[in-house]
Amino acid sequence: MLQVLIYVLTALFVICSLLLVLVVLMQRPRSEGLGAAFGGGMTDSLFGAQTTDVLTKITIWLAGIFFACTLTLALLHAKQNSAGDLAARLKAKAAAEQTIEPATSAPDATPAPAQPSVPAGQ
Repeated sequence: MLQVLIYVLTALFVICSLLLVLVVLMQRPRSEGLGAAFGGGMTDSLFGAQTTDVLTKITIWLAGIFFACTLTLALLHAKQNSAGDLAARLKAKAAAEQTIEPATSAPDATPAPAQPSVPAGQ
């Protein structure tokens, strides 16, 4: 379920990114730069005289969707990775417990023989 949600949000993220690029390129800058190169008069006839207001609102909405998708995808990927790490740690712990053999005999209670000490001067 989590993987499907990540795929859907990634598709929405890509579509939103492309639309955001196109809308920003359609806007007329103050100096009539790149916006005029893509047919600035066409946007006037398409959206009416208030083209800048419409494109500004569309840009704001697309930017909001872009940032919401970015944040949500980051959280979902973090959740997915932490869940995967937890499952891997549990599997490793279970495998380690299966390979450990219980001790069959108790350690010797006899002390080790003392070694004679050599004086420092010799």
